[in-house]
Amino acid sequence: MTTDDETSGPPPAHRRRLHRILDAYSGEHAVYGLVLVTALVAVGWEDDTDFEVLLFVFGTVVIFWIAHIYAAVVASRAARPPKPVAAAIRDGARHASGMLVAMLIPAALLLLGSLGLVEEYTAYFLALGSGILLLALIGYANAARNGSSWPWRVAGLIATTVMGLLVIGLSILAH
Repeated sequence: MTTDDETSGPPPAHRRRLHRILDAYSGEHAVYGLVLVTALVAVGWEDDTDFEVLLFVFGTVVIFWIAHIYAAVVASRAARPPKPVAAAIRDGARHASGMLVAMLIPAALLLLGSLGLVEEYTAYFLALGSGILLLALIGYANAARNGSSWPWRVAGLIATTVMGLLVIGLSILAH
């Protein structure tokens, strides 16, 4: 049983860190980045090594990140008064940073294969699966964060996973 003092204080440090990580992965650009990275890993299979897939994923995500910053700056010019260009670049980079965050886990797994710490096929499938698993976790965690009961949390997990797989599949077909 908890007292009012225990529930009214700030959450423990480990919960704050967990919320920060969830926030980093739950933003629109991070979800978009997970779909993009997972599709790129799947398409990158045609390359010979995990290192080549890693370079392909890294280069493509950075280009898309820059494109999002560019779009944010161009869109900021329509505001009256317009933001200073440096502020528009900074805001665009911060807003789109989730795309870079989304790349971290799959890239780290591909790097393990590139360094020979795990077998390349294993690293590839772990990188591919990590994007799908992260989408599932985001669906569950967001439902939990909104106070949903466990059946709705599972429904959030399923919905996010299925929609993610659908979009990833369509992205693979487009490439």
